[in-house]
Amino acid sequence: MLTWINRFSTCCFLDNHQYQFSHHTYECIAAAGAVSSISLNAGSALSQLHLFQQKHPGWLFGHLSYDLKNEIETLSSGHPDYTGFPDLFFFVPETILLLKEDELCISAKDKRTSEEIFNLITGIANSEQPVPLQPVAFQPRLSKQAYIERIEQLRRHILRGDCYEVNFCQEFFAEKVQVDPVRVYRMLSGISPAPFAAFYRIADRYLLCASPERYLKKQGDTVISQPIKGTGKRNIVNAAYDAANREDLYNSAKDRSENVMVVDLVRNDLSKICREGTVEVDELFGIYSFPQVHQMISTISGTLQPGLSFTDIIKRTFPMGSMTGAPKKKVMELIEQYETNRRGIFSGSVGYIMPNGDFDFNVVIRSILYNSASRYLSYLVGSGITFYSKAENEYEECLLKAEAIKKVFE
Repeated sequence: MLTWINRFSTCCFLDNHQYQFSHHTYECIAAAGAVSSISLNAGSALSQLHLFQQKHPGWLFGHLSYDLKNEIETLSSGHPDYTGFPDLFFFVPETILLLKEDELCISAKDKRTSEEIFNLITGIANSEQPVPLQPVAFQPRLSKQAYIERIEQLRRHILRGDCYEVNFCQEFFAEKVQVDPVRVYRMLSGISPAPFAAFYRIADRYLLCASPERYLKKQGDTVISQPIKGTGKRNIVNAAYDAANREDLYNSAKDRSENVMVVDLVRNDLSKICREGTVEVDELFGIYSFPQVHQMISTISGTLQPGLSFTDIIKRTFPMGSMTGAPKKKVMELIEQYETNRRGIFSGSVGYIMPNGDFDFNVVIRSILYNSASRYLSYLVGSGITFYSKAENEYEECLLKAEAIKKVFE
């Protein structure tokens, strides 16, 4: 399925890698080709998307960039953007593949039958050989010392009372690199399968994503958000040490304080779109294990107010609190002040909207960004900074989160 959809210049492949987490609808969804699309930068992008959605009430796939913040709040982005994703892109797919445990549903807007498409997919899966991947040396956009200095500056902002927590990200990049995006995604998924993984292509721009985090899902009149705050090391060699690491994360006062801050922020965001008294914390400080890390994940849900559109919901909840901090607008100003490059699609969201208005979107983290025209390859990693953060430890946490990506290119 992945190899086949990559033959289209616009495609989206969303895979849960068979994680049996709650609230999943499909094991894998793939959308190939664009019958119609909308591509805009911040300004009036969300209002234009609303009109586009009214004109095309069926399936839509696409992304929301972090820099849509400039439209939702009075903010700006002055840093360079090296990958070139638009702030917003959605498309009506030519072909949709919906995979459940025992069923593949194929629908197409052209004259091809499901059987013809199925035969095309299974035919190429066995004929194409993977391209060997060459090692890539990434450079940090910030030196370790410069990173530590900026963390200390952010801690001073927290001490002054400017904010409680701020998510600070740094970029690692390589230039004049040529890679096979499908091969890279398959290797990343092999090393670090994740429940909100995505292979996403718009012409020569690629997102290869191994995200464990959900931004927001709507199912009927219920919305669900599952922010992550809290990361612990795995030890797959020694089960006892691994269990101890898991327990340490659960009991970590720092990680709990970060997690409860983002839970409160999400509760506040959902209260703007949900009926009074319906916002609930379904799970607090849940510990989930992935191949590289343990993660602390909480689940918040609520019952939607009637009559809200998709863009109404986005305007009141985006960007997600786990990638900003609190209070949201102030920390986004600090992020712009202290980070060195535009985040773009990183810490934004990729997902789909169904014909009935339900939707599901991830948080774009643990991801590789690639522009095949400029041959620019990069990844960003971040962590939540509080007053109690130790800059050296935060730097090591960033490296830990990037472990799977580094393994791919080593």
